[in-house]
Amino acid sequence: MILPRRFEKLLLTPADVKPSREDFEVVGVFNPGVIRAGGEVMMLVRVAERPREVRPGFTPLPRWDADAGLTVDWTPDDELRPIDPRVVERKADGLVRLTFTSHLQVVRLGDGRSVREATGVRFVPEGEIEEFGVEDPRLTELDGRYYFTYVSVSRHGACTSLASTVDFRSFERHGVIFCSENKDVVLFPERIGGAFAAIHRPNPATPFNRPEMWVASSPDLKHWGRHACLHGGGGSWESGRVGAGTPPVRVEEGWLEIYHGNRRPTKPGEVGAYSTGVLLLDRDDPSRVLARTPGSIFEPTADFERRGFVDDVVFPTGIVESPDGWLVYYGAADSSTAVVEFGRDDLMGTLAAV
Repeated sequence: MILPRRFEKLLLTPADVKPSREDFEVVGVFNPGVIRAGGEVMMLVRVAERPREVRPGFTPLPRWDADAGLTVDWTPDDELRPIDPRVVERKADGLVRLTFTSHLQVVRLGDGRSVREATGVRFVPEGEIEEFGVEDPRLTELDGRYYFTYVSVSRHGACTSLASTVDFRSFERHGVIFCSENKDVVLFPERIGGAFAAIHRPNPATPFNRPEMWVASSPDLKHWGRHACLHGGGGSWESGRVGAGTPPVRVEEGWLEIYHGNRRPTKPGEVGAYSTGVLLLDRDDPSRVLARTPGSIFEPTADFERRGFVDDVVFPTGIVESPDGWLVYYGAADSSTAVVEFGRDDLMGTLAAV
């Protein structure tokens, strides 16, 4: 059941954000963390960029160097094998590199329905563990601080790190909390049974199983255990990948989790369409799924969702409450950021008990 969009708006495109350097270009501004803070809605958005320069016979592979900052490895084309628009593989050893790098930038949204200011405040990669970029933040308020998980990409793989802020002007890093390969980590906005809780997405190299989301708990947001499988992709629309989207929100019936699913690609170079589903989790035991949407409820239909750096993507990552529902913020086609509003009754009405 595809939900009606009560409100929708394209908020940011690559043209709205400046690159880190004049010789780079922004190819995507998407997958934001969003939260209501200090009387307005704040966004921490991922900015993907790549070199403008073209050298015939070479592919530029950007990275962040601890000493030199943003730099580029110019690699002969005949040493690489293209995988999809985002990734190339080195023929010599089978290892992959991204064709772009990402950092995060603070954006003020006012009432949440339009951009008030794209600030110059940035969260840029630091150290070897983030050398290929920082990606896809999810924001949650806990104990008076705004915590955000984000993906740290490096030669060691894609892992999930944690940072926090109180003012969206300076940030404190808390280190890696889920080692590679693990991403799409969202924190619950309150303790459950005295412990912090999170949903995460292990990405095993050996395909014993279909894609899954897991839950975990922690006494301090740094040490995580009590891992349990939450949900495995069952429908064709979530056959390729499945993972948390927005941080969970508390509702009368339990915890509402809006998540993403990816359709398994059918041909080389294809990524596969990304759509959206919903889970209702038990209030006291979030590893227990009470209800779910039988199919996807939000799919790429608008032109800016169908065509971009990666076609056919809606990727929800942020949520704030509206008078009669929720504003959901998402990445569109790995290029832009948009917002859509779903009514509470409309959304809850899609859930079926399991």
